[in-house]
Amino acid sequence: MINPYVEWFESLRAEYGEQLAQMPLPEGLPDHLRDLMARGDDEAILFMLKLAWQLGANAGFSAGQQVGSVSQPKKSNSVQA
Repeated sequence: MINPYVEWFESLRAEYGEQLAQMPLPEGLPDHLRDLMARGDDEAILFMLKLAWQLGANAGFSAGQQVGSVSQPKKSNSVQA
């Protein structure tokens, strides 16, 4: 059985991989992540993933709330000349 997250991440990589490759990360972060992986510090890596996931979810939720709160223009039943 294939993990659905693997399929999802692969589809995101195929769709957005080139764009994200252009996006710089904060200075020192890639080196820090490589060090964590070399040490096998799964706990720190999972913490970073959970934090990024939570921040992304919060940003998406906030954006959805703002879109939902945009007021629609009221329709007028009166005729103007």
